[in-house]
Amino acid sequence: MSFDNLGLSEGLLKALADQQYTTPTPIQAQAIPAILSGSDVMASAQTGTGKTAGFTLPLLQKLDGGERTRGGQIRALILTPTRELAAQVHESLKTYGKYQKVRSAVIFGGVKINPQMMILRGGLDVLVATPGRLMDLYQQNAVRFDQLEVLVLDEADRMLDMGFIRDIKKILALLPPKRQNLLFSATFSGEIRELAKGLLQNPVQINVAPLNTTADRVTQTLHPVDKARKTELLSHLIRTNSWYQVLVFSRTKHGANKLVQLLERDGINAGAIHGNKSQAQRTKVLHQFKNGELQVLVATDIAARGIDIDQLPHVINYDLPDVPEDYVHRIGRTARAGAEGAAISLLSGDQLKQLKQIERVLKTTMKREVVPGFELRERLEDVKDTETRRPQQRRGQGAGRPGDSRPGAGRSGPARQATGRSGATRSPNSGQARSPSHPGATSAYREEERLQRNGNTTFDGNRPVAAKPRNPRPARGNGNGQSPRPRRSEGTKLVSTW
Repeated sequence: MSFDNLGLSEGLLKALADQQYTTPTPIQAQAIPAILSGSDVMASAQTGTGKTAGFTLPLLQKLDGGERTRGGQIRALILTPTRELAAQVHESLKTYGKYQKVRSAVIFGGVKINPQMMILRGGLDVLVATPGRLMDLYQQNAVRFDQLEVLVLDEADRMLDMGFIRDIKKILALLPPKRQNLLFSATFSGEIRELAKGLLQNPVQINVAPLNTTADRVTQTLHPVDKARKTELLSHLIRTNSWYQVLVFSRTKHGANKLVQLLERDGINAGAIHGNKSQAQRTKVLHQFKNGELQVLVATDIAARGIDIDQLPHVINYDLPDVPEDYVHRIGRTARAGAEGAAISLLSGDQLKQLKQIERVLKTTMKREVVPGFELRERLEDVKDTETRRPQQRRGQGAGRPGDSRPGAGRSGPARQATGRSGATRSPNSGQARSPSHPGATSAYREEERLQRNGNTTFDGNRPVAAKPRNPRPARGNGNGQSPRPRRSEGTKLVSTW
């Protein structure tokens, strides 16, 4: 099948030819005719399957040459969860609609609102927006929905995950009841189906990929490595393989910034994109990465939505995600538009739980490869959660298992045990960590660990006591809980007051 068989106009076919697109993807082949017919659509497709073109192409055809709007009115609204995705969707509208008479614009937060109000004043055919900024503009009477014909919710599952459900419901209440609704999501979760019930009327359901599957052309590899050597291994892989345009996922914003600094110290040109960056910084870094000016882009999950690069060859999970479905979204950034791609995960012992959850969702076991020179000091299956903390202990108190009062069990004894940074203890000969969650730990110790996680109990040795307030006001004294002794002055007799 070709695009010629989908009923698209000559202008759209010409724009597709300019991009050297001749054959529609499965989501495009099913969604375009359904949208052109005027039906509501509920579509599920994994990242990188071409779903953006699946709704922008028919939308451009429906709106081409229509009645001109004014006074903040819009004819079609596309809601996206992130600024980057909004910009990417608008870029697609401009690319495919360059031979159409369709006026479009994109609005999102992080930039000045006045220029956006000026753009809306003349009316638009298509507005791409994030929910928060759209509500801001509506409250300032800058945008109106009386002439709205089509509503598109793109990546609806991510919008719900990010807590936009309240804004979405407010926006839906403002729209005219007679309209066409298009809902695109990576998955059909229970929340998505619940949202669809109140939004769609007799929708055409399209599901072109099994739930939570990954792209067939993505090669997935795990490199077991000690946590302390992750950055060193990442730098080694990039330099020895001469990788360019590498997208690296970090679990936290602080971790992304730190990783960029360490990579640049090794001579690798890198940049970060996350929620703490200004919109101008995010736009600049993303533009540099797409143009090949940056070798590595370190991103968090939310900020990476909207990174659409056809030939992105490598995606690296520096940290595995806590939500298994996010792994599918991450590696979907590569192997797009029929290209091949590689997804590499750096696996440390503290992320075995996340790995098992991901493999359970994918129903497969990922291939493990140890990089020479970066062998694990301990067997991966023996490493427990290295971030589990042990109770505070008094100086000289035993660091062995709870209740261990044997001679030499204390940290200061001659036969002291090695203690890791996380507080897990190990035998001097075995080299294997024994964490508080180890099956051999006593039930009392596990209860102690649980209470500590709840944050309402502290421990004096092995005995629970009431929690002390955080950041207590420092007491004036000599550091041992007693009031300071009066200073002996010359010619003055010291008199004890206690």
